[in-house]
Amino acid sequence: QVQLVESGGGLVQAGGSLSLSCAASGRALSVYVMGWFRQAPGKEREFVAAITRTSTNTYYADSVKGRFTISRDNAKNMVYLQMSSLKVEDTAIYYCAAESGYSYSYSDYTKYDAWGQGTQVTVSS
Repeated sequence: QVQLVESGGGLVQAGGSLSLSCAASGRALSVYVMGWFRQAPGKEREFVAAITRTSTNTYYADSVKGRFTISRDNAKNMVYLQMSSLKVEDTAIYYCAAESGYSYSYSDYTKYDAWGQGTQVTVSS
């Protein structure tokens, strides 16, 4: 089982940028589809972005399309989420997740096998 650790969260003003990282250990990252999800207080966990095993395809929630970019470096066992033009409504705990299967349901958090502990992103107005 892979272990995931997120970093890079923090406080940023609206319109600013932030980059999140997810470090994987315990198993080669290349066997996993990787995703980012977020959860705001009182809300359900929601899909943010996903990337296939060889970075061939990326997928984004409509709410972040054009502002966020997901990428991965299998050699370094790292996944990234570059966030720009941040909005107050982007405030949430951001989680990195790994799927070992082939569900092709990238936005369905129940398909992911492993999760990081999360990193807080707060966007102020």
